Order: sequence, then structure tokens, then C-alpha cells
Amino acid sequence: MDKYIGKRLDGRYEIHELLGVGGMAYVYRAYDNIENRWVAIKILKEELSDNVDFLRRFRNESKAIAVLSHPNIVKVYDVSFGDRIQYIVMEFIDGITLKEYIEQQGTVKWREAAYFTVQVLRALQHAHERGVIHRDVKPQNIMLLDDGTIKVTDFGIARFSEAETQTMTGKAIGSVHYIAPEQARGGFVNDKADIYSVGVMLYEMLTGQLPFVADSAVSVVIMQMQAEATPPSRINPAIPKGLEEITMHAMEKNPAQRFPSAADMLEDVERFRRNPELVFHYGEDLDHAFARSSDNIYDDAREQRVKPIPNYNDSYEYEEEYVRSRNGARISMILMGILSAVLLVALVIGGVFLWRFFQESTQQIDDEILLPNFVGKIYDTEIKGNPEYDDFEFEIVMGNVPSRPTGEVLRQTPEANMSVKRGKTVSLTVNGELRSVIIEDVSGFSQTDAYNRLKEMALNPKIQPITDEETAVGYVVRTDPAAGTEVMTGSEVTVFVSSGPSNELVTVPPLVGDKLENATALLNTVGLVVGEIEYDDNSEEDEGTILECDPKDGERIAKGSVVRLKVSSGKGAVKEFDYNIPLPANLSEDLELKVYVNGELIDTRTVNPSVSEYAQVHFKGRGQVGLVIRINDQDYLTGEINFDTESVDRERITPYVPATATPAPTETPSPNQPTWPGTTVNPNFPGGTVNQGGSGFFGNG
Repeated sequence: MDKYIGKRLDGRYEIHELLGVGGMAYVYRAYDNIENRWVAIKILKEELSDNVDFLRRFRNESKAIAVLSHPNIVKVYDVSFGDRIQYIVMEFIDGITLKEYIEQQGTVKWREAAYFTVQVLRALQHAHERGVIHRDVKPQNIMLLDDGTIKVTDFGIARFSEAETQTMTGKAIGSVHYIAPEQARGGFVNDKADIYSVGVMLYEMLTGQLPFVADSAVSVVIMQMQAEATPPSRINPAIPKGLEEITMHAMEKNPAQRFPSAADMLEDVERFRRNPELVFHYGEDLDHAFARSSDNIYDDAREQRVKPIPNYNDSYEYEEEYVRSRNGARISMILMGILSAVLLVALVIGGVFLWRFFQESTQQIDDEILLPNFVGKIYDTEIKGNPEYDDFEFEIVMGNVPSRPTGEVLRQTPEANMSVKRGKTVSLTVNGELRSVIIEDVSGFSQTDAYNRLKEMALNPKIQPITDEETAVGYVVRTDPAAGTEVMTGSEVTVFVSSGPSNELVTVPPLVGDKLENATALLNTVGLVVGEIEYDDNSEEDEGTILECDPKDGERIAKGSVVRLKVSSGKGAVKEFDYNIPLPANLSEDLELKVYVNGELIDTRTVNPSVSEYAQVHFKGRGQVGLVIRINDQDYLTGEINFDTESVDRERITPYVPATATPAPTETPSPNQPTWPGTTVNPNFPGGTVNQGGSGFFGNG
């Protein structure tokens, strides 16, 4: 078991589960017992605590985010840099990464991509204005909430723009598929590197693929510095011209030819969203031959920070007396004329500005719309094709509630009455009868076609990249479950999509004995994919423990390969738990209590109800076994111990009758008293407590 789970840090943060593993830290979900809220805690790996570079990066992340406060940037609540453990306490984000969303969707609708980009740019504008450059902007570091809100995370390699140096000393830091050419080269880096990364991210959302892909990281770096990306519209013709221009302008090789700032890019994206027909014509005056040469790009980036003031001198010598004597009156007239002209121009400009301001304000207001309540409506007859809802895109998720009509909307995301942009994608969970379907063979389909086909079959496809020697990039290799398998509608189907062959070899990390969630994170870290998972019901290991892996630990295999796992289901594992036996009420005498499990006496003791209302017994075993508890040789409680759920099921209490007392009559429930199958009334409990069966009342303590 993970050594941190179940522990409390500084007596305050109770760690519950591992969320993920990164290159330098583990991230856990924890509960803040002082503020009464869920938080995410990033703990530096112990083996890196003595590494000066990783330690600096880890501490730098906390310093970078500490100066930031923005709704689109993850909040930092607390930091601790002790001798034994170093951690950062952050806002807990319940969502998925933008990368996962892109993989699920194949391509993101352009309106949605623009909406996400606006939020990212707002976050970066806030950071840049406070001197913080992220330097690792990528969809893996962008969290997406259910309501469409974006949160920028992971400022681990951020730098302050006023630091002594921003030169990378020949070492590219960041993800090679998203870093700017100057960053890949290890040169001077400013806030325009983040703008380039946003451009790559927007490109990926719109096309479903990265602009530069190669067999090795070095090849990608070279392409970032020298190659021109394929225009997005050639891959996805539905992309509007203006949005394509914004994407390519952000991805200019020469930093001086990109947007001057995140605020400038944000302004143009907002203008495009208000008028999707807008065309910018950025590149008409740019020298793209210069962009292919990396010799002067980095010096140019330095120069733009301090622009020299021009020193104008026309070498014309004026004769002061001549001017004064001859042109005095005329100068006054000229000045009056100039002043009048300036006032006139100011009025015209002011009028134009006000007209544009009110026009854009009206456009912006008109672009906002209240989201209707779709819950309870029948999708096919009341929503689908209804012109009243033309302002929305709908994503359908199948649900199943037998008590509700088929086709009824069970829930929606975002919720009703929220103010959203026109064109917003609304996720509707539509009630449908569960039925069995045969998974169609989509191998050889494009990623988008396969995703759409499985969606049409009311299945839930999940895209998973995989290296493959024979299948073209972006096309389906296979599915899990395999084609021809019979499943129920709504089932998840993993679609393995080729990312091309890989010449890079990686080592299978040590997995056997570890937990499934840790093993998944480790495999992802080294670039391997979790494949088929076989569950073993006979293993005595705890649930989720890795028993075998294929290929085995330590083997060298191609990056992107699938690793199959054999995992303990936990059904054969020995479980232990405590159970509180309720004792008869209103007695003060000593009683002999005996506990039998599957007919075997496991515990005998003397108890007294006046001292304690309960007697605690410890159970250890597996599966389901019978339980009998006797008091003074009378059968008192019977039931079944369920070690899988760590509870006692189907408890039955037989009233205990003292040897000197008259047996109590069986109480008959009144006509108004609710009864349940298997219900018994226990007169030994105050008020004749009703036991409804299960472990609801007689819990495990």
C-alpha cells in the first residue's frame, strides 16, 4: 500500500488516494481538516529531495503560483519545505485534462476550441503581467471541469521574466511537441514562448493531431525549429479562415512575428468569436524565409524588450529672428488651425470609438444566452431538430433508469439557467433501454470515424494512442473489448489508435506487487500503455495488486507499446474488520457471550449490558461465512459475515430471556408501523428498535 495514504501531514491534511505520478512528484487527493475541504497535495519524490535542480523546480512552482490569483489558474493554499517531506497544497480539480478531452473527441469543435483558448490566454495574461512565464503550456497541464471551465496547472518549470537569465544553457525544458523554437534551441525565452505553445495546443484541438510528429524527441525539436506546419484547414476544412490565421500566427518561428502578448492574442480570439467571418491577413508582410533561419531569432527576441527611441535630426538650421519677426502672427493662426483640426479629429475618433464600443458591447451581450432546462424533456421529439435550440450543440450520453421514459433527458452539463456563449456544447444524459450490441470491427477506420461509429452504437469510446509498425498514424489498430464481443449499450470501449512506429526503447518499470493505479501512472510516465487487464479471483493479495505483467519487469520494449496486466480482484484476499454486537437492554447482570463462525467457536467472554451497550468482536477471513452469537447458551444473533463488504448481512436478533423472567410476548406491529421483508422487532432495545436486515444498523464500528 502507498505509504502516504491514510496518513496526516502536519496533523491537518488527511491523504485519501493517489491521483497521479509525474516526473518529480506524486499528487494525492486529501482532506483539509481545518478548512473542511478537499485539496490536491503534490509531494516531491524522496529520491529527488537531494537533487538541487528538481528541488529548485519544485520550490519555484510554489513561488510562481503564490503571486498568481486568477479563476483560470489552480490555487495554492499551503507549502511545506521540511527536511523530511516537501509538499504543495493546491486546489482540488475534479475534472479531466484537456489532452484526455481531445483524445476522446478526436477533434474539438472550433467554437469550443476558441472558448478554451480564451480561458488559457486569460490565465497566461495574468501570469505574464506578474512576470511569470509558464514555459510548459500543453493540454496535459490544462484541467477541464464539467462546466467547461479551464484551469492552468503545473508551473514547475516556470520562470520570472525579470530573472537574471532566461537562457536555458543549451538544454530544452518542456514537452518537445509544444515548446517554441527558441526554447527547443535552449536560447532566450520570454512570454512569447507560451504564445507559441498555445498555438500548438489550438492546432491540436482543431485538427486532432500535433503539427510535428517524429520517431524521436530530437527529430521533433528539429522540426519545431525548421519545419512549417501543415495549415489546419487542409486537415479539417471546417476550420474558419480567421481561426486558422490566429493559430498559425501564434506558431510563427520568429518570436517577433507572433502576437506581441497574450493580451493581444486574446483580443483577436475574442474578436473572431464575435464575428467568425473575420479575416486578419497577419502574414502578408512577413518574411517567412527568415523564419526558417534560427540564427537571428533569439537576438531579435531580446531586442524587442527594449526598443531604442529614434533620434530624428533633419540637419535643418532655423533662423530664430526671422521666424519671430516674419511669422509671428501666422504662427498664431496656424496654431489655432491645428488646435481646431485636432479637436475635430478627436471628436470624430471619439465618435467612432463610442460607436464601435457600443456595437461590440451589444454583440458581446447578444452572444450570451441563458441555458434552458432540458431535464425531463424527450430528446427526439422535444429537443432534436427544434429551431428554438439552434444556438447549442448537443453531446448525447446514454443512461438507463428503468423507471423513467425512454428518451427522457436525465441530466445536463452545464446546468440550466447558466449564462453561456451561443454555440455552447451541452452534454445530455438520455435515458435508453439497455440492450446488447456486438462491437463492430473499426480497425483501419480513422480515429474520428471509429469514434463516431461506436457512439452511434450507443457505446462509450475512449481513445488510446499506441505505437504500431503497420497501421498509419491516426488510424485504429484494434479495440478492447475486441470486435465481435457482445456488450451492453453504454459500455466503455478503448480504441487503440496508431501513433506510428517507434524506434525509442523504454524499460518496463517494476510493477508486480504494486497497486493498479500506481502501475498505470508509472507506465504512462515512461510512455507505455496499459493493455488488457485480467482479474484473478483466487489470489490472496489485496484488491488491485499487480500479480503478473507481460512483457515482464525490466524488459526493453518500444515506447508506446501495450503492457498486459494480471491483477488480484481481492475476492480471495484475507480481510479483517471489527463488529459491534448490540447487547440486550435493561439488564445489569453478567452474561456469557459466545461467537461461532461457520460452527466453530472463535470467542467467548463475560459481558454486562449495564457497563457497555456493545461487545466488539474481531473477524478475519474471506468470502461469506455463517455467524451465530449465543448469550447464556441462548441463540441471540444470527447472520452472514461478508468479508468482501466487511459487514454482517441478514442479522436476526432473537430476544434474550433471562432465566428467572417470564418470556416476553412477541410484539405485533401496529397497522401504521412500516414493516419490511425479514423485519423483526427487538424488545430488548429501547422502544423496540426495528432491524431492517443488512448491516445498516449493526455496523462494523
